[in-house]
Amino acid sequence: MSAQAPRVTGVRVDAVGIGKRYGALRALADVSVTIAPGGIHALVGENGAGKSTLGKIIGGAVRPDEGDLLIDGTPVTLHSPRDAIRHGISLIEQEFALAPDLSVLDNVFLGVELGPRGLLDRGAQRERFAALAERIDFTSDPSTRVRALRTAEQQKVEVLRALVRDARLIVMDEPTAALTRREADRLLQITRDLRRDGVTVVFVSHFLGDVLALCDTVTVLKDGRQVQTTPAAEETHESLVTAMLGRSLDVQFPQRHARPSGEEPVLRVRGLSREPTFRDVSLDVRPGEIVGLAGLVGSGRSEIARAIFGADQPAAGTIEVAGRRLRLKSPRGGIRAGIAMLPESRKDQGLVMMRSVVENVTMAHLDEVTPRWVVSRRRERSVVDETLRRVDARAASPSMPVSSLSGGNQQKVALAKWLLRTPRVLIADEPTRGVDVGAKRAIYELIIELADQGLAVLLISSEVEEVLGLAHRVLVVRAGRIVGEFDAADVDEEVVMRAAFGGVDGGTARDE
Repeated sequence: MSAQAPRVTGVRVDAVGIGKRYGALRALADVSVTIAPGGIHALVGENGAGKSTLGKIIGGAVRPDEGDLLIDGTPVTLHSPRDAIRHGISLIEQEFALAPDLSVLDNVFLGVELGPRGLLDRGAQRERFAALAERIDFTSDPSTRVRALRTAEQQKVEVLRALVRDARLIVMDEPTAALTRREADRLLQITRDLRRDGVTVVFVSHFLGDVLALCDTVTVLKDGRQVQTTPAAEETHESLVTAMLGRSLDVQFPQRHARPSGEEPVLRVRGLSREPTFRDVSLDVRPGEIVGLAGLVGSGRSEIARAIFGADQPAAGTIEVAGRRLRLKSPRGGIRAGIAMLPESRKDQGLVMMRSVVENVTMAHLDEVTPRWVVSRRRERSVVDETLRRVDARAASPSMPVSSLSGGNQQKVALAKWLLRTPRVLIADEPTRGVDVGAKRAIYELIIELADQGLAVLLISSEVEEVLGLAHRVLVVRAGRIVGEFDAADVDEEVVMRAAFGGVDGGTARDE
């Protein structure tokens, strides 16, 4: 932080015997944890372990059914986040609570506008905003509409909102989940600076590397129960995984079979272009083969995938599936041709969050459950139950909204939607984004199982380790072009990233 802030006294929180139910689902059971003032305390666990629920209880967004919450030694009942703010606690949820069409300044001061007799004092607002913005290196114009900001800048707006409310404890729920590595590192530094200024931070995250690099204390939750609370300096990635899962995760990636050869490609793309996003893209994927697309964020990987699926229209080039040339005008055509796509954002593109699990699974293939133009509820329930078992998606009831599931189970439902009718090609764009280590392993096993069954898989991931761990071949995308091709077994992350940044080393270089 550029400007030295006055040191504050951080909030101490004691959660004693906390329990929370959602219908038949027990989210938390007899959890007791102390958040020491002035430190960074991590809450970790698999998706569905209860870490976000506990964070929201501390932040006032959720009321516990059992137990007590003490703030600086005094028992309190928090009815809302506004109540928490009165006690110096601010909550930054994973889904930002910002008004996208209002300016940055209006968002920061929303609900705590300065000025006598209810009148706005823009001068005082701008003066205080400038001081706080300097502290966290926020450089955007305060008059900018929030929707025009990048995700990392919106995250800083949430931090500014907390600071302007004089927060002495900030709960951050998955703060780095949607950020690039560089943006995440900057946020971690901002969080360290908050600790230096005396602010207490509760850091809810499934990124164990961030937890170990940042936090003072770690509480591990499993199935709604507290497993352990320990100094972060005494933990390793492996020890935290073992505590979270109840078992060791010795091998991160399942064993994949040898790269198939000799068979004709299921997916054949030639000269695909959609300027200025990507141009002259050619690739093949054979049955049983996993081909990874690696590259930097913004390189054009997702845009290539969307064009193959039919979501965007290319200006030139051809797409063939099983030897048949396609002329796709929409995703419907891609689905009919046997292409399935797990999109980059399950919440924005893959699922209808407020609809039920059943509806989300069947929506792409309604003809499977609508004999004579009427939905057969018995048929629907039968095929959905079978498909959910196949992907090991866990929901208290298939009729519950998919938004109520953990991130890992949401992703499994998004996959189940495409397995109601077995596709020929599966495009998996960031298949494990926002899921914990246990769910990651399950998704990896499912992708390899589908490839073993003969599907052609096109895998896109920002985690190079994930691409190398799953794929048979890796295509590197830079500035909208495929610039290198490697056998995944013969290269490491450094080689792939060197190609992504502009220097192909080994493999098959493609002329630019």
